[in-house]
Amino acid sequence: MTLPLTVPPKPGHQTFLWSPLVTDLDTLDAHIAIIGMPYGNAYEPHAVSNDQTRAPDAVRSVTDRVCRSLERYDFDVGGPIYADRALKVVDIGNVPFDIHDQRSHFGRAEATVRKVLKAGAMPITIGGDHGIPIPIFRALDGEGPVTLIQVDVHIDWREHVNGVHDGLSSPIRRASEMAHIDQIFQIGIRAQGSARSEEVAAARAYGANIIPAFEVHDAGIDTIIDRIPDGGRYYITIDADGLDPSVMPAVEGPAPGGLLFHQVRKLIHGLVRKGRVLGMDIVEITPSTDVNNITSIVAGRLIVNLIGAAVRADYFDAPPV
Repeated sequence: MTLPLTVPPKPGHQTFLWSPLVTDLDTLDAHIAIIGMPYGNAYEPHAVSNDQTRAPDAVRSVTDRVCRSLERYDFDVGGPIYADRALKVVDIGNVPFDIHDQRSHFGRAEATVRKVLKAGAMPITIGGDHGIPIPIFRALDGEGPVTLIQVDVHIDWREHVNGVHDGLSSPIRRASEMAHIDQIFQIGIRAQGSARSEEVAAARAYGANIIPAFEVHDAGIDTIIDRIPDGGRYYITIDADGLDPSVMPAVEGPAPGGLLFHQVRKLIHGLVRKGRVLGMDIVEITPSTDVNNITSIVAGRLIVNLIGAAVRADYFDAPPV
């Protein structure tokens, strides 16, 4: 069965920030492309279609809480989100899952990101579990060297779980094997997860910069930003559980002491100023456990901050409106 690379989201707010829905990626004309990647590679049969697969559409559904209207002043970014410029933001829908070929969606995801990059657009992806950045990382092979910035409670360095090598516990291990991935910064780490002592040793042997959440709280996010090399090409992957559950409660693995919205917002703005942010993903949201949709709203606000910071840093050739 041959499926298209992306399909329209379900009814409701079909797109993020009321952006045009575009599924013809061969003629893509955009500065920024919003991508939904609902499906990872599950460790057990019941997890194939889990709560996180609903997250891309859940984030789209709160568009009117993320942004009341595009012409309004947004204090996070210092003016209208698009800075009164003709910024072309499109939503290209969700990468579909084929029940008859249950691993083919990662190929479609990688091909989707490659087409977005070929069009000169920045991919911003909403997952899905934390396996979904793996095809994104693969598609960045022409953009290296890439400095990988991870916000997470977990280091995600497992070789495999139940024989699955590209699941939600392994994205940073897989990234470390890619020649175009250079330095790795893992920010917000705390508590326990899938990592055993051998995974921590492997991460340290690679040279990963593991920065616990409490180091961020004690030293300040500016100190952490200063540790990241200037002039880099950065990719940001944000696991919702990297933020404190008081900020993003709808996650499967909540742990106290996480990063705050202000810290992650400042990290995004700092990276935009330091070099070139190639793209970003936000993953691991469980909509059914959300509180007043706040987790989806926070995800949307982080995306808004990246867009607003990037357009003000003249990332895009977008003339005044």
